[in-house]
Amino acid sequence: MKKMSLPKDAVAAPFIQVEEDENGVLQKIDFTNDEKFNFSFDVVDKLAKKCPDKLAMLHISKDGKERAFSFYDMSRYSSKVANYLQYLGIRKGDRVMLVLKRHYQFWFALLALHKIGAVAIPATNLLLKSDFEYRFKTGNVDAILCTADGPVSREVDKACRLYRNLKVKIMVGASRKGWHSFNKEVKYFSSHFRRPRGEQEILGDDPAIMFFTSGTTSYPKITTHNFKYPLGHYVTAKYWHQVDPDGIHFAISDTGWGKALWGKIYGQWLCEAPIFTYDFDDFDAKEILTMIEKYKITTFCAPPTVYRVLVHMKLDQYDLSSLQNVTTAGEALNPEIYEKFKAKTGLTLMEGFGQTETTLTIGNLRGTVPKPGSMGKPTPQYDVKIMLPDGRIAGPEEEGEIVIRTKEGIPDGLFVEYYGDEEKTQNAWHDGYYHTGDTAYYDEEGYLWYVGRVDDVIKSSGYRIGPFEIENEIMKLPYVLECAVTAVPDPIRGQAIKASIVLTDKVEASDKLKSEIMKSLKKNIASYKWPKILDFTKELPKTISGKIRRREIRDIDRDKNENENESENENEDAVVAE
Repeated sequence: MKKMSLPKDAVAAPFIQVEEDENGVLQKIDFTNDEKFNFSFDVVDKLAKKCPDKLAMLHISKDGKERAFSFYDMSRYSSKVANYLQYLGIRKGDRVMLVLKRHYQFWFALLALHKIGAVAIPATNLLLKSDFEYRFKTGNVDAILCTADGPVSREVDKACRLYRNLKVKIMVGASRKGWHSFNKEVKYFSSHFRRPRGEQEILGDDPAIMFFTSGTTSYPKITTHNFKYPLGHYVTAKYWHQVDPDGIHFAISDTGWGKALWGKIYGQWLCEAPIFTYDFDDFDAKEILTMIEKYKITTFCAPPTVYRVLVHMKLDQYDLSSLQNVTTAGEALNPEIYEKFKAKTGLTLMEGFGQTETTLTIGNLRGTVPKPGSMGKPTPQYDVKIMLPDGRIAGPEEEGEIVIRTKEGIPDGLFVEYYGDEEKTQNAWHDGYYHTGDTAYYDEEGYLWYVGRVDDVIKSSGYRIGPFEIENEIMKLPYVLECAVTAVPDPIRGQAIKASIVLTDKVEASDKLKSEIMKSLKKNIASYKWPKILDFTKELPKTISGKIRRREIRDIDRDKNENENESENENEDAVVAE
């Protein structure tokens, strides 16, 4: 075993110590000197001095225009934006929403907010009036920078009829009455910005960024992360993405949700590796594959949804030889997709698990051998346990909730609180553990296997059934694109199992196909896991981050069941009246 040592990435060395075994597998990580850590000053500005001409980001706009930004560019432009925002009245602690899609100005603005000490709140451009109203109020938002694309600014203006506390509105890409024009105004400001001192000094524990959760089970909560959060992504980039300082990393994610900060800035630049950004509107698998081929992408990360599409394509028509490592997270990866992708490309998909509240928590890291369908093992950054419903820590093969032990200290990367909601914070974080709300089990070798959200577990005829195992079997069928397994009310079982299935193109739904699916399931899974209902659908409800909203499917089925019961009761009343 090697002793704790500094990383080879010079910019990370003052803040991180790592311990690896003789095969380079990460065993331990410690964070040091993080009391006043600030990513903009301590990483970007230092890289601007160390390697000013080194590529930081290659940006491709939706019209195909290429822009190469060096670390010097990032440092200089972020300082201009910091001066601009201060001129507009934005100060330390102010909460600023960023609705900027994949526009390169997002990076300038995020780094600028870090320099000021203001709090960045990334959000998606898909939000409408009611969404903004909720988020403005919940996040107590002071200002917004938004894209000129689409109806975003108009929806913001509608929301502001009820929310009166938005003091600054800035539009990127165009101008509109009542809005500042980012592109026209920012150019007049200095590219030098001094690190704040005295009362305005920014500390590691100060709030830096807030994310709204995906809202898979309720209205989105808003998580608060401090300025130490970027350090937590060193493991994400170095040992999971395995970024190459001389290569280029491509993460699909939009800047409107937390996964963008996993793959589009923090860990990658701590490792001094460039990032690739394609500012597309609608996902097109052919375009993505063309980008990988054309720009010689070395590491690539996308949610399982993307890989489910890719495995149905003729991948041998594209030159993917530059790819060194591919990763996936966002929801559990079906083993069938893992095997198909490997068969077609020779590449091993390295799955990972984390939440908006965390950085990478569980994963298949550098030097480890993945098991298809497994999330991998806990990273040394987090003390992960599986907890049974009675509070005991589970043994091998026992299903329970994924929890993070924090009695010995809170690791950099774990959130601070749900902003403005002490009750939800305490419900999730108590007795020395953060409760993720996700369930899993681990095998004899310590690999973790995802079961589902706590609310997704189906209780049927006395059995507790995780949806993921059933979904995996259905996904093995060549004509299935996606599926979701949920509970439906059942008068005898309590809950019955329903499978909602999206078929691939040119495959028609039929009773014969249902019979074929059931025949396959009866061969491969235990009888208590057989679905009672198979439902073919054109699409599944999803969050903005691409996660399937099983709760929405359950709610629809529950309402339908209640309406049917009401109709039956009305008919009975009518018979009695006669």
